[in-house]
Amino acid sequence: MVATTEERLNSFFDCFKDKKILVVGDLMLDRYVEGTVNRISPEAPVPVVEVKTEFTRMGGAANVAYNLYSLKAIPILIGIVGEDDTGKVLTGLMHNLNFPTEHLLISEQRPTVVKTRIIADDQHIVRADRESKSPIDKELAEKVINTVEKTIDQADAVIIQDYNKGLLTAGIITRVIEIAKRHQKIITVDPKFDNFFQYKSVTLFKPNRKETEQALGIRIDSVQDVENACKLLLNRLNCDSVLITLGEEGMCLVESNGDVFRVETKARKVHDVSGAGDTVISTLTLALSCGANLKEATTLANYSAGAVCGEVGVVPITPDKLKMAFQNF
Repeated sequence: MVATTEERLNSFFDCFKDKKILVVGDLMLDRYVEGTVNRISPEAPVPVVEVKTEFTRMGGAANVAYNLYSLKAIPILIGIVGEDDTGKVLTGLMHNLNFPTEHLLISEQRPTVVKTRIIADDQHIVRADRESKSPIDKELAEKVINTVEKTIDQADAVIIQDYNKGLLTAGIITRVIEIAKRHQKIITVDPKFDNFFQYKSVTLFKPNRKETEQALGIRIDSVQDVENACKLLLNRLNCDSVLITLGEEGMCLVESNGDVFRVETKARKVHDVSGAGDTVISTLTLALSCGANLKEATTLANYSAGAVCGEVGVVPITPDKLKMAFQNF
């Protein structure tokens, strides 16, 4: 683990406040139903959840932007919201926080993605998704690209956040990367299986273990397996670095110069891993935009993930949470 002094940490927090990060990706609404379980249903062998509370939060790329916002940075969020009640709830959450929404695109043809999580006694019981995975049409794709072109000069870095919900087609991915590289921006990617190998020549590519195994058609069972997978991705994507997240086993970073950096997880008690990947990419990108090297940025991101995994549901990282995570380890 890279040693980070309190003075260095505070310098990052001060720098975060001036940074604007462009986030392009699939937007979602996260809906939570929380309660307790005291009996099994007589209708089927399933638990009966007695609902105590219900609430909604920003999800997907919106949660990435929310993490940036919570770290005091300014997110420039580009994504699609359906012209439906769910979309109104999602944009309402943003408006309530004075969260920037001027670059969101509204679609009459696509529903807003919503994930409903049922949690009982602090345990995630089941999730129900409503979504469209079909690729967006050409007209909407051009609007996305035009919005990226209009906003790129404002950004200090670009995050491409892919959930395979139709926004990030192969064509859009290629054009967003071309635009960002032309303007010499840091580019970080949180991929999914579709178009996995479309993300070429980026600054950092951050898949998880499962995504990497599926894409490469291999099993990752050992330390050497992880390092080999990172190197395979580096060569295939011609990127500057690959960071594979490994859940409770931490992360592995391999840079194009061959340096390997492994970090152990900082989650003392894992309640819920929902949204942890969003927190990692947000913290890491923001740190890079403030001059952190890849190892420092990975260390900050690892502490951030550890902090949010200790809470139930998708919650953003904050400077106070991140500072407390450093003090507690």
